[in-house]
Amino acid sequence: MKNMKNALRAFWEDEEGLGTLEIVLIIAVVIILALLFKDWIIALMEKLMGDADDKANEIFN
Repeated sequence: MKNMKNALRAFWEDEEGLGTLEIVLIIAVVIILALLFKDWIIALMEKLMGDADDKANEIFN
């Protein structure tokens, strides 16, 4: 019984999983922000791609 108690305490105090949890939380926040600003991001990318296309046409024509 004492050995199991020590094993549970060691598991509870183990901090290796903390890095994984932090990464998962950061990814979740990035996904939420991307979903919130989806329309703005798409409009920005379309504008940038359009500007790049216009410049490429100027150079090659």
